[in-house]
Amino acid sequence: MRTQRMTLSVSVLALLALAACGTESGSGSGKGSGDGGDTVRSDVPVTGVAWSVDSVTVGGKKTEAPEGARLEIDPKGRAKAHFGCNHISVDARVKGDRITLGKPVTTQMACEESIEKFEKAAIDAMGGEHTAKLSGDRLTLTTESGDTMALSEEKPAELVGTRWTVTTLLSGETATTVPADLPKEKAPHLTLAEDGTVQGNSGCNSFRGKATVKDGTITFGPVVGTRKMCPEPEMEVERAVLAALKGSTTYTVKGSTLTVTADGGKGIGATATPPGAETSSQHG
Repeated sequence: MRTQRMTLSVSVLALLALAACGTESGSGSGKGSGDGGDTVRSDVPVTGVAWSVDSVTVGGKKTEAPEGARLEIDPKGRAKAHFGCNHISVDARVKGDRITLGKPVTTQMACEESIEKFEKAAIDAMGGEHTAKLSGDRLTLTTESGDTMALSEEKPAELVGTRWTVTTLLSGETATTVPADLPKEKAPHLTLAEDGTVQGNSGCNSFRGKATVKDGTITFGPVVGTRKMCPEPEMEVERAVLAALKGSTTYTVKGSTLTVTADGGKGIGATATPPGAETSSQHG
C-alpha cells in the first residue's frame, strides 16, 4: 500500500471573474442590455464555485459523469478536479468568456474501468483554451476543437448530520490522498450531530467527542477512541486525521466537499457520502 502525494503548489495566475454569459430567451430574471435584446447576465460566478460535472463530450462521443465528479476554479488561479478516482490540479486563467487550463497534475491511483474511462475523457476535455457559456447555474466549457464539459453549480451539503468520508490529508500546501485500498470499514469518516458531538472512524479506531460549531469554526474537544493497533499505513492515516480534529479549526463546505484546517496547517478534505453508501461501507 502506498500513499499517493500531490503537491498543490502551482503558479498564481491572473484572476478575473467571468462576466460573459449565454443568450437566454423567455422570462429571464436578469435585465437586458437596454437595446431590446434578450441577453441576460448570470449572477453565478465561475471562480470559487463548486461545480458538479454532468458529462463530457470528446470527439462527438458523450460520456455521463460518475457520482461525485466535480471541478472548482479557485480565486488564486488554480483549478482542482475529481472525476471519481484521482485528484487533479491545473493552472487556470480566466479572462472574459475564456478559460485557459494548463497541463493537469494528477495522482496515480488505480480506478474502476468505467471511472477510468470517464476520467481520461474528462482530462482530454480539460486542456487548452475554453469558451465558457454560463446560463443560470449551468456552465459549459467548449474547447477550440469542439469538445465540451457540462457542469452545474453544486449545492452545499449540510455540515451537521452528514457523514463525511475523508479523502485527503492536508499539511500546509501539500495534499495527500487517502489510500483507496483501505478496508471499507476503516475508511476515515466523521459525522457531526445536533447535540454538539462528533463520531466516526479515524482510519483504524472509532472515536467520539465534543464538537462546537460557530461562525465558520469547529472546536473539537478531547476525542475518545478505541485502542486497536492496525498496520502502519492505517495508523499513519489515523494520526493525520486526529491531528486535524483537535482544538479550534476553521471549515468550509463547498458543494459536497468539506475542508477542516487546524492550527499549523494540518487538515482534512472530506466528501459527503451519497445516500445509501453509508450502509454498504459499514457492511463491506
